[in-house]
Amino acid sequence: MTKKYFSAPGAQGPYSLAVRAGDYLYISGQIGHTDIEGKPLAGVEAQTKRCLEKMAELLKEAGASFDDVVKTTVFLKSQEDFAKMNSVYTTFFSAPKPARSTVIAGMVFPEIVVEIEAVAYLPGV
Repeated sequence: MTKKYFSAPGAQGPYSLAVRAGDYLYISGQIGHTDIEGKPLAGVEAQTKRCLEKMAELLKEAGASFDDVVKTTVFLKSQEDFAKMNSVYTTFFSAPKPARSTVIAGMVFPEIVVEIEAVAYLPGV
């Protein structure tokens, strides 16, 4: 199997932001605690939007879109943010929406309140 790795400025560790393996694209957890200029973003709505904007860039680089996403995992710092995260998340995905798991988890940095990873199916792309 051949693999293609995607990376972009800002990755903070020994990993690829996304890996294409066969017909699947695996997108590492995206965080959104800063905007495109590096300024801090507060609140789960702003951070969810930024996570998904970054994911959109990786999907586009792979020749895909949110319509190709089949599974996501959302990591939330607080259960109280679930409805607010959903209000933003829903605007990025059309029906049928991908399968999803949501986990309440500790985050690597205290300012991060949400992280989202995804798997996309890309046959023939």
